[in-house]
Amino acid sequence: MIKVGIGYDVHKLKKGLELYIGGVNISSELGSDGHSDGDALIHAIVDALLGAAGLGDIGTYFPSDSDEWKGAPSHIFLTDANNKIKNEGFIINNIDSTIVLEKPRLAQHIPDIVQSLSKILDLDRSKICVKATTTDGLGFIGNELGWGVLAIVSISNQ
Repeated sequence: MIKVGIGYDVHKLKKGLELYIGGVNISSELGSDGHSDGDALIHAIVDALLGAAGLGDIGTYFPSDSDEWKGAPSHIFLTDANNKIKNEGFIINNIDSTIVLEKPRLAQHIPDIVQSLSKILDLDRSKICVKATTTDGLGFIGNELGWGVLAIVSISNQ
């Protein structure tokens, strides 16, 4: 059986914060404002994995109103979601994601982001696609007030 899940996440951008994308600290004047480390890419992938397996969403397991997860590195969430789907008898076929961020440009960082996700998930890099785009100055993303990520995953029985 093959199942598919979609994840979406958005975070505000603020000065003085770190910008983590896929577990990689990206040099930027603006960082992601989130309860954890604000890694919207990982959060979207977690939601896609959990959704594909019918296990709910990231907030079910890591609520943003819990002090336990304040400032937590998001790789913890991704490892947990991967373990949850494995416990249900699934493996990841592939991950496809799109980061929507005006600045900084991410092309040079994509290989490191894919490598980081590959390591966290113990998944071959060829099964992970990370793309990046801007909104060409439109909306809250174009005005550098926030960023967003869309992710889709395919899982199947082991």
